[in-house]
Order: sequence, then C-alpha cells, then structure tokens
Amino acid sequence: MSSTIINVLMVGVGGQGTLLASEILSEALKQAGFDVKKSEIHGMSQRGGSVVSHVRFGKEVQSPIIPEGEADILLGFELLESYRYLPLLKKGGKVVVNDLKINPSIVSTGREPYPAGLVDKIRESFPDCVVLDGVELANSAGSPKAANTVLIGALSKQLDIDEKFWLAAIEKMAPSKALEINKKAFYLGRNGA
Repeated sequence: MSSTIINVLMVGVGGQGTLLASEILSEALKQAGFDVKKSEIHGMSQRGGSVVSHVRFGKEVQSPIIPEGEADILLGFELLESYRYLPLLKKGGKVVVNDLKINPSIVSTGREPYPAGLVDKIRESFPDCVVLDGVELANSAGSPKAANTVLIGALSKQLDIDEKFWLAAIEKMAPSKALEINKKAFYLGRNGA
C-alpha cells in the first residue's frame, strides 16, 4: 500500500444522495484496507442547498479536510456545484460530473439565469473530464434515485480498488429493497465512464 494520501471531493445539492455515496466510498476504502477520514458540510441540504463531502484515504490520514488545491478527484452530482468547487482540485486532477442542472434559489426566483456552458468551462481546465447523464443511466437501472450509485460506479474507474469492495459496500449501505437496482446502476456508471 502506498503512503500517498488520495483526496476525493464529492459535491452536490440536498436530496441527491451525495452523503450516502460518500458513505459507500468510505466503506469500500475501509474494506480495501485503507485508513479513511471523511468530513461533510450540508447547510440547508434539506432545501436543495449545497452538500460537500471530503474523503481522504491512504496508509495513515491525519485530517479529514482536503486543503484547497489538493483534491485528486472531484465527483460532481450537479454541474454548478461542480464548477464552484473546481478551485479545490489540484492541477491535473480528475473530474467526474453528472450532466444535471438543478436551479439554485437565485435562478428559481428569476434573479439570475443558470450559467451557460459549464461543461465547456470545466473542460477548459480539465480536458479529460468525464461527463455522464447519471439520471438517465439510473433510470435504465430502474430508478432515478440510483444516480448517486451511477456516479460511484464512474468514480470506481478512477480508483485502484477491487470491484468486490465496491459491491460489498453497496450491499452494506444501500437500502435492501433497492439493492439490485443500485448494483445495476453501479455497473452502468462504471461502464459508462
């Protein structure tokens, strides 16, 4: 096991399952034998507010907070939130983003338009950005609620973690009545990334 610490930043809005996805990631990493530290920020998440989870892992991790400019991977559940948090990503970092727009209140009330061209703006700085339609893939799996597991599947392509640990984490963390949908969603994301 390398002594390097890997930093994964997960961002979205309330109701997207960002925190459950960070729990699945943390569980998979723990089962793979890593020391894992996680931190969450979810102000007003019940009302569509920003949700951010920092997940750091390696042989030994001291702090759960990713310093600015040191994230290795940004997993974005919503386009604008993904764009907002790009400064936390290091140069040459990886971006995996859901091609989904959820209007923040300032857009919903008509005071501002939703910013245009966000995928192009992300690709200006991170040309190998992976963009996928998580909701459409989740619908293919059987439920739009599994979009977070689609994104976990896409993230799994970026990390050298055996597939069995991902599946064990999904089996432990996902609701039992939706387990098969979540497994299918994981593979759709993994194969679509």
